[in-house]
Amino acid sequence: MGLLGFERIKEYSLLADPAEDPFLWMQVPNDPNLAFLVISPQPLLPDYKPEISPEDAESLGLTTAADAALLCIVTVHGPNRATLNLKGPVVLNRRTMIAKQVIPANAAEFSVQHPLPTIQS
Repeated sequence: MGLLGFERIKEYSLLADPAEDPFLWMQVPNDPNLAFLVISPQPLLPDYKPEISPEDAESLGLTTAADAALLCIVTVHGPNRATLNLKGPVVLNRRTMIAKQVIPANAAEFSVQHPLPTIQS
């Protein structure tokens, strides 16, 4: 369904490399140079609870909250600084693998440049 600013691109592959865990890549299949670094926010920010609109849930075919997986786009600003976009999470239907970047109803509570918390390994 497209990412904001990349609406024309409708298909991504979700790629995982165990060496980069917990990060994943959303890559454009026909343009491997275009990819977005993403991460599931729940382990890092357990209080992060974006309110997904009924319209977005319906367009994704979500019937229960367990159907949804959240991913946040990571922006790397330098060797020691990265941020998460909490205002525009990607919501993925785990059953159908259809995803959409949404603006939560409670987006005002979140930042587009939330500092990436330290990841414990």
